[in-house]
Amino acid sequence: MIEWLLAHWTEVLGFATGALCVVLAGRRNVWNYPIGIANNLVFIVLFASSGLYAATGLQVVYLAFGVHGWWRWTRGAEHDRGFIARTPRRQVPWLVLAGVGGTVLLWWVLATFTDSQVALADTATTAASLVAQYLLNRKRIENWAVWIAVDIAFVGLAIATGLWITAVLYAGFIVICAVSWRSWLRVEREQRQQRGNAPDGPAGAEQSDATDATDATARAATGA
Repeated sequence: MIEWLLAHWTEVLGFATGALCVVLAGRRNVWNYPIGIANNLVFIVLFASSGLYAATGLQVVYLAFGVHGWWRWTRGAEHDRGFIARTPRRQVPWLVLAGVGGTVLLWWVLATFTDSQVALADTATTAASLVAQYLLNRKRIENWAVWIAVDIAFVGLAIATGLWITAVLYAGFIVICAVSWRSWLRVEREQRQQRGNAPDGPAGAEQSDATDATDATARAATGA
C-alpha cells in the first residue's frame, strides 16, 4: 500500500485537494481558492509528466485565476456568500468565441511544438476550463454547466492517457458539480422569494428600493 501511494502520490494528492476544492466552491466558501491553488501545483507535476502540455499550462493560468477569484470573493461584489449572478446574454457569444479561439490557438501550438497525441481534446478542455473558471470567479451560476461538460471530457482524456485515479476524480467532480448546481439554483430561488415577500407600505417600499439598489450595484459589478 505504501509503495503504491509513493508511486501515485501526485494523483492521490490531486484527488484529495481537487475534490475538496470543488465541494467548497459548491458551498460558496472562499477557501476553495487556496485549496485550488495547491491542487494546481500538484497537477502541474502530474500532467507535465504525462505529456498533457496544454493541461499543464492550464494549471499555471489557474494560479492567476485563483488569485483573481480569491480577490473577487473577498473584495468584490462576490464577497457576499449569498451572492449569485446570471451570465448576461450579451456576454455569451464572447465567451463561446473565447473558448473556440483558445482551442484553435492552443491546438496549433501543441501540433507545431510538441509531440502531444491528444492535442485537440487537451486544448478543447483547457479552453473550456478557463471559461468555466472565469464564470465561477464571478459567481455566475452557469459555471456548473460548463464544468460538467469539461469533466466528462476529462474523464475520457484521463483514461486515454492511463491516469485512472484522475479519471475517477473527474467522474466524482461531475456528481459534485451537479449537486452544487442544484444548490446554487435553490439559493437563487430563495433570494427571489425573499424579495417577492417584502412587506407593503412605506417600510416595504424603502426595503424594495434598497434591494433594487443592491441588485443594480451587483449587476454593475458583474457586467450584467
